[in-house]
Amino acid sequence: MNIALDMMGGDYAPEEAVLGVKEYFSGNTAPAHLLLIGDEQKLSPLVQQHLSQIKHYSVIHAPQVIDMHEHPTKALKEKQQSSIAVGFHLLASGKADAFISAGNTGAMLVGALYSIKPVEGVSRPTIGAYMPRENGKLGLLLDAGINADCKPENLVQFSILGSLFVQHVWNIDNPKVALLNIGEEEGKGNILAQAAYPLLKENKLINFTGNVEGRDVFLDKADVIVCEGFTGNVILKMAESIYDITKRRNIRDSYFDRFEFEQYGGVPVLGVNKPVIIGHGISRGASFKNMILLSQKIIEIDLMGKIRNSFEPEA
Repeated sequence: MNIALDMMGGDYAPEEAVLGVKEYFSGNTAPAHLLLIGDEQKLSPLVQQHLSQIKHYSVIHAPQVIDMHEHPTKALKEKQQSSIAVGFHLLASGKADAFISAGNTGAMLVGALYSIKPVEGVSRPTIGAYMPRENGKLGLLLDAGINADCKPENLVQFSILGSLFVQHVWNIDNPKVALLNIGEEEGKGNILAQAAYPLLKENKLINFTGNVEGRDVFLDKADVIVCEGFTGNVILKMAESIYDITKRRNIRDSYFDRFEFEQYGGVPVLGVNKPVIIGHGISRGASFKNMILLSQKIIEIDLMGKIRNSFEPEA
């Protein structure tokens, strides 16, 4: 198992990426082989300092970096030796089984969609957001921003992708799926919600439980909540602000502390053919470690294979 990691992506790279790799190896008795992609001149002293006793990695030289402000498509085309471009080349060629980056999100999405490509039958891949629930568990909200405008059938596909992730990665049997709406009753909502509801209700691949409202997002009413990416991103950014507010006001609470999303690592692009994990730009060591662990589990359980099987056309 080979997992490629962009060592130059994120505000605190490459130092925190190296520390994350160190944390991963220190607590793993059966580690994957990591392909550490980045500028060798910058990586070498850090690798020698922190990873000198570790053998399960290789350094892949990539002298260029796609900065956060660069146009994703243009940058990927012009910077073929960037850490993100090299990572996708390794993934597409089969030399890597997963690719992780906390770098330019747009470039990661472009690479996932056009280099790795969607699973056959998936019209729009999606990314989710982890929602801390009061019962100590997590819920998955998707789409979280890459599909601002959606058709009803897109929401159905998001629900299938989210259910498969929650079932096999979080080990939740028969996960509950709900549609984010402005009321609990069937028939509520805008044109999209009204059209999506019956499609979700009749789909046999999911356990659809009906509508949930905004006040239910952090409760135990659903394991997977689906909506278009415009609404999903608004909720994600609002959830991120909760931790920032409590930190500024010196409020310490075990529940609110769980809104520090860095602790969960990254989120996978669901619906593409190989595992692509996108991390937050402020990722530190623990986040990089968790992204590697998530990638390893996704590979071990063959989540991509399960997704492909669910979207195979009926004979």
